[in-house]
Amino acid sequence: MSQNTQLRTLVVDDSPSSLRATSEVLQAAGFDVQTACEGEEAVSMVQQILPDVVVLDIILPKKTGFQVCREIKTDPATRHVPVVLLSSKSQEADRFWGQRQGADAYLTKPVDPAELVAIVRAVGAGRSADLESTQG
Repeated sequence: MSQNTQLRTLVVDDSPSSLRATSEVLQAAGFDVQTACEGEEAVSMVQQILPDVVVLDIILPKKTGFQVCREIKTDPATRHVPVVLLSSKSQEADRFWGQRQGADAYLTKPVDPAELVAIVRAVGAGRSADLESTQG
């Protein structure tokens, strides 16, 4: 996958400042960013736009990030979409629970912008490689 290929990324966070900061970092790195502010909206958008990567906060209104992740990963139409949990919850139990829900990566806030970009690019590239191998 070319480094210049725009990954379609859905960023989900109920904090306007966190949503803006995460989106700006990813946009500056060349990602095509869409946003959602709560869990139900996130699930709906994933089904509609099938993003290359979802960057998902855990503490959200209507559905938690854990619930959203589980829904994405159990739906045959969306289970291939990588999910990066990005949360202020830094306990090992939270990381473990995120993995149990199917998350591809878990980052804690505040996150280093370079690390965020590298992780999103890596999980997105993995998805693209998977899709290319099934289409070839």
